Amino acid sequence: MIKMTMFLKRNADLSREEFVEHHIETHGPLFRSIPEAEEHVERYIQTHPIDLDTDAVSNADYDGTAEIWFDNEEGMEAVLTSETYEEEVFPDEKTFLNHDNTLTVVGEQTNIIE
Repeated sequence: MIKMTMFLKRNADLSREEFVEHHIETHGPLFRSIPEAEEHVERYIQTHPIDLDTDAVSNADYDGTAEIWFDNEEGMEAVLTSETYEEEVFPDEKTFLNHDNTLTVVGEQTNIIE
């Protein structure tokens, strides 16, 4: 299994609230609609920063993360090159994400505490 983590920056035309709403209510269901995702995606979660009342840690300057666990690299490729992704999901990403400033990391996950 491999995990893709994306550190997301929103389109400058959107408020943080608009970005979060679109990410959860529109983009999440669109991604879930990819037929290949049913076969190859083990898990998909979104995280959006909260206001913190602590000095112990601070949030980085990102508007959210998306984490997707794929069965393997070939499965990830099948999802991200699928017709649904290319014709529906990716065009949606361009409406709410700043792709130039979004970071992606793909790797294997190591559990430290379960």
